[in-house]
Order: sequence, then structure tokens, then C-alpha cells
Amino acid sequence: MKKSIDGNALVYCEGAFNTPNGKTAHGLVRFTERYNVVGVIDSRYAGKDAGEVLDGKANGIPIFEDLLSAVKYYTGKPLMPESLVIGLAPDGGRLPAEARKTIAAAMELGWNVDSGLHDFLTNDTNLVDLARKKGCRIRDIRKTPDRDKLHFFTGEIEKVDCLKLAILGTDSAIGKRTTAWILVHGLRKAGLKAEMVGTGQTAWMQGAKYSMVMDSCINDFVSGEIEHAVVSAWKHENPDVIVIEGQGSLMNPAYPGGFEILAAGRPDYIILQHAPMRHEYDGFPGYRLHSLPEQIHALEVISGKKVIAITVNHENMKKEEIAPACKAITDETGIPAFDVLEFGSERLVDLVKNNLKK
Repeated sequence: MKKSIDGNALVYCEGAFNTPNGKTAHGLVRFTERYNVVGVIDSRYAGKDAGEVLDGKANGIPIFEDLLSAVKYYTGKPLMPESLVIGLAPDGGRLPAEARKTIAAAMELGWNVDSGLHDFLTNDTNLVDLARKKGCRIRDIRKTPDRDKLHFFTGEIEKVDCLKLAILGTDSAIGKRTTAWILVHGLRKAGLKAEMVGTGQTAWMQGAKYSMVMDSCINDFVSGEIEHAVVSAWKHENPDVIVIEGQGSLMNPAYPGGFEILAAGRPDYIILQHAPMRHEYDGFPGYRLHSLPEQIHALEVISGKKVIAITVNHENMKKEEIAPACKAITDETGIPAFDVLEFGSERLVDLVKNNLKK
């Protein structure tokens, strides 16, 4: 069993696994240092391997019909879960009503519950009373800290002298966080000290040591919290590279994001995540996805920094279509394109190494 911060966990993702609304579960199935993920709940894929369903590569994480099925499977085994983690990421971050029954049932077993949604479990007096009775813990990852614990922008970011990269995207739910982690791990494998700065609840759940949750942070403190996370990573880890996870996309109608990261994180370069088969913003039919050249131009004008790579999300593509799509992007933009999830990060790591600060 791998080492983890918070032990064995079962991920709740009923009806959403392998869809954009399951991206928190996807991140945890692919990688997390916080939990040892021992299963996923989604009745649609019960009996299947989560890695096989998600990426076509088995990883030994079973998918269960429901909580009871998971408990029966692990009874008497060392991998019995200690936590239920909500792996849903629906639009607006709302918790489905049916999920509360599973949460209460897990707490009856004495399990801890972690949720990254906007519906705070700690506001539910019944669940809070149950947690007290059973001696378990509820954590609402998106719950904003008290204002006296938040940071305002100071300009200290200008002291950070290592390479800073922002992984931004042309849309929401497009793989920015996954690419960020793959790059961090690739840089570490290449012998460099690399740190991830998380900007969403899933990155924290995956164990990002330096994190803030941008979409629930009070607006006055967003820039300061981004700066504080980057500066803290630099001060405490002395890294060669800091990789900053992006949120939303610059021109997404519901999740406009990236400007704060450019303004406060002040990256040296941008890596842009793109899904060639998307033509409309995720979840918003009729809202045309701005073209790749338009988005590159907007980012470079706003930041004064270069987009040095395009990382490809191969959703709705066959494997044999990926390499030609990367070439087409490079032909169109003059920028190298990589699919790090499918082919690994070595070529992107080499590109980053060539841009390290001397």
C-alpha cells in the first residue's frame, strides 16, 4: 500500500465518472498523495477498473455499484476505506440530494468525509451532529478561510527568481491540472526540483502542498492568495521550476479565468491546454470556442509573456489522430504541441529545461 497523507479513500462519483462532471474523481484516480484511492462509486461502470474506463490503462482501482458493495468487498481486508471523498465536479459545484444518503451512511461507519463542492457539509446540522457522535471529520475544501487568514497582494512575487510556468487552457474542464502534475513529475524525474501550485480543490485533494481555491476565494484576496502560494513554494522548497495550475479559461462565459494567475503569479511563460475537437465552451451550446490563435494572442497581449507550448487534450479522438492534430496545431501557430497524457512529458520537459533561468 502506498504512503498517503490521509489513508484509504473511496471516491463518490455516481453518474459522473468519465464525464466532465467527474473531473475531481479523475484527478484522484490518476494521482494523489493525500489518499490511497481504493475504489470509485458509479453504478454505470460497476465491476470495471477505473483506470481502464478513464484512460484505457488498468490501475487496479475497482468501481463499485454503491457504498454497501465497497464495504462488502473490503470487509476483512487491509484496504477498508477510512474516508469518503466527493469526486463530483458539477457546474456550480452543487451537491446532488441523493449523495447525502451515501455521505450519512459512510459517517455511520465512522468514515471521514471530504468535499470540494460549494454546498458545505458543515452547514448541515444533521451531518455535523452525526460526525460528533461517530467521532469522524467533515472537511469542506472550498470553504473560505476567515478573512484575517487571507493574504493581500504585496508585490513580493517579484523576488521569486526561479522559472514560473502557468498551465492555462482554452476552456474549463480541459485537463490543465492533469497536465500540470504530469509536467511536475516529469521535471522531477529529470532531476529538477519542481513544485506545483494548486488553484482548485482537486489539486489540494491530490496533495499539492502549496494551494489556494480560486473560485471560492473572496475577490479582494484572490491575487494575494495566488502570490502567497507561489512565494511560499519558492521560499520553502527552493525549486528550479514552479508550475501554476490554471482555472477556467480567459474567455469562457461561465468560468473566466487565467487573468488573476497572469497578474499575480507573474509567470515567465504560458503553456496552453487545448482540445482540438471542442468547438463550443464546455456545457454552453451556442457559445463558440474562440480559436487557438485568438486565445494565444489574448494571453500574450494581457501578460506580455509567450505561450511556449500547446498541450493537447485528446478527447473524442482516436490514438492515430493525435500526432497529426499536434502537427496541425504547430503548423497553424508555430508553437510545439504535445499530448503528455498519451505520450509522456519528455519532450515538453526538454523544452522547459531549455528555458530555465541561468
